[in-house]
Amino acid sequence: MNFSEVMPFLMLEHSAVVTTIGRFGVAQVTIVRAGPYKGKMAFVTRADTVKRQNLAVNANCTVLTVQPDWRKFATVEGQAEVRGPENTEPEELRLLLRAVFTTAGGSHDNWGEYDRVMRDEGRVAVLVTAERVYGHI
Repeated sequence: MNFSEVMPFLMLEHSAVVTTIGRFGVAQVTIVRAGPYKGKMAFVTRADTVKRQNLAVNANCTVLTVQPDWRKFATVEGQAEVRGPENTEPEELRLLLRAVFTTAGGSHDNWGEYDRVMRDEGRVAVLVTAERVYGHI
């Protein structure tokens, strides 16, 4: 199975479970809204989360996207790239956060307010390059 084969599923389903590896080698699991962005799996998170801290040490990441009834799923494993204020120009980051939020099924009535909250909360975009893809779709 490859990323292009699961794209139709990933474009429809956005409930996901993200797994990162903590500093003691233990898996850390959290839920996010995720979606495909330019050939990668993507989600937005706050910079102060455990998953973000884990990715700074170990970029290995798994994104398991599921249907609401959990009967079908697609898993993307790979290296995560974190894009935030420390490595992305402000305007580029603003547009990237909007794009990732949208591809993860989000919408907003006031994009100016969205941008302000993303900036104030120090949000980052996480892009996972698909190295292994599997599931049941």
